[in-house]
Amino acid sequence: MRTSFNIPDELLEEFDQVWQDEGIDNRSRAVREAMQEYIESHSQLEELTGNVVALVAFDYRHHEVIKDLHSVQHEYQDVILNTSHTHQGEWCLESLFCRGTVERVRELSYQLRDFDGVHRVKLMVLRDSNR
Repeated sequence: MRTSFNIPDELLEEFDQVWQDEGIDNRSRAVREAMQEYIESHSQLEELTGNVVALVAFDYRHHEVIKDLHSVQHEYQDVILNTSHTHQGEWCLESLFCRGTVERVRELSYQLRDFDGVHRVKLMVLRDSNR
């Protein structure tokens, strides 16, 4: 199947450099591998049940979303134990140490992804109730 995407030039250039450096045959192959990794990491989160201890990290442009981010963090104070914040030029990096139901932590990470000013959201489950 053929498809098209709108991708910023800078991101595409960086992606092309990485897959070429790794010796992957072509961009289509690299995109398939990236999509498989995305599906695996997100479906794993969907399959978890019970309580988790997790780290949610994200980067964002402070001036674009700070008020909305604070509202979200207050909405999820039942699972956010503490936060850490640092500045990298015009970008901010925030980490949220969380403990609670996987549903609440999952909702939190999805809400953070909804903001245009948030660049990336990474979730690392440190412990789940099945371990």
